[in-house]
Amino acid sequence: MRSQSVPSPAAVILAPMEGLVDPPMRDILTRIGGIDRCVSEFMRVTDTALNLGTVERFIPEMHHGWKTRAGVPVHPQLLGSDAHWLGVNAAQLAQWGAPAIDLNFGCPAKTVNRHGGGASLLREPEQLARIVTAVRAATPAGIPVTAKMRLGYSDTSLTLDCAHALAESGAAEIAVHARTKMDGYKPPAHWEWIARIREAVKVPVIANGEVWDQADHQRIEAVSGCDSVMIGRGLVVQPDLALRISLARAGTPVEPMDWQALLPWIAEFFTQTRARMIDRHSPGRIKQWLSLMTRQYPEATELFAQLRREVQADVIEQRLLELADPRQAA
Repeated sequence: MRSQSVPSPAAVILAPMEGLVDPPMRDILTRIGGIDRCVSEFMRVTDTALNLGTVERFIPEMHHGWKTRAGVPVHPQLLGSDAHWLGVNAAQLAQWGAPAIDLNFGCPAKTVNRHGGGASLLREPEQLARIVTAVRAATPAGIPVTAKMRLGYSDTSLTLDCAHALAESGAAEIAVHARTKMDGYKPPAHWEWIARIREAVKVPVIANGEVWDQADHQRIEAVSGCDSVMIGRGLVVQPDLALRISLARAGTPVEPMDWQALLPWIAEFFTQTRARMIDRHSPGRIKQWLSLMTRQYPEATELFAQLRREVQADVIEQRLLELADPRQAA
């Protein structure tokens, strides 16, 4: 399972996805290669400071220079609506060595939006500005404050107002998921809107949304005009997608990773997952990943069917290890 790393002139960024792109997933995907930066799952901020244990659980990489084992930076992401407490927590993360502070204005989850966080804030450009201003003021000048937004809550009437609010109040970079909150993850993603935002603001814009393969990556760059692209589900479904993008940019394209080459990574992911959570919950994580990979790998469909009703973590791990290395079969 040797990883490859290829410097690229433009970044491929692993998107933050709650309950999916966790520390084991970041470790596996960045070791496979091609990813230039990760953003953590969001840490919810209410009216208190996050404790060290919470941050360690979300980002154990903080104890390794805020980098994965492959040396890829991990930027912490905060979610909330209270400008003061977001600032307090950003300052604390900076003291703990965070390389940047990312703010979530794009989460479409009902529970998040019901409490005034995530994409619900896209109805209030003034509040976006207050939050970014507070976080920027609380964070040392050398640490960038960045933001992730969608095109709006239910429509695009405030899209450019929100982008201006973020850029003009201190966001050093804006990642744009080219759908509204109400769109959820339904295709298509409206990449042309990313181009409009990029033309409207004076800070770098990162394109995000509906990138499943190298052809999609080329198209989103062409339509949006962005050099850097953030990919979430596409990288979970094709774990070597970023590597293939990076190698293609360097003029050395490679064939996609086949299922047999991927199996050792899948087995290691589950071993890491078991180390992080109780065995009653760990089978759900591997089934979630296999279910997503059925989009790309027929073999994932077969393995998912085999494990679908299995609840014993020991049985699942043994099966994965046997598939990864048949010599381990009893």
